[in-house]
Amino acid sequence: MYAIIQTGGKQEKVKVGDAITVERIDKKKDVTFNHVLLVADKDKVSVGDPFVKGAKVGATILEQTRGPKVIAFKARRRKSSRRTHGHRQALTRVKITEIEY
Repeated sequence: MYAIIQTGGKQEKVKVGDAITVERIDKKKDVTFNHVLLVADKDKVSVGDPFVKGAKVGATILEQTRGPKVIAFKARRRKSSRRTHGHRQALTRVKITEIEY
């Protein structure tokens, strides 16, 4: 059984026991994803319009972390104008515990 969930503007394919990295979630221990786009169990597939009604994916938060540093550099030629800006995305690592349907 697997499901496709939407979190942080991205879509992830998950199964029970998977550990995925999503954008920062401020919960303490457990989290529930209600935006389930698809649920598949062997031959039975349910596709949402846009979400599957009554479907939930439960997860446990493993750790709060940060992504790799991304450097944005802008330079204007012949103008002696440069700008450097760095960014690290706040992330949460979660482990999928259940898929309810």
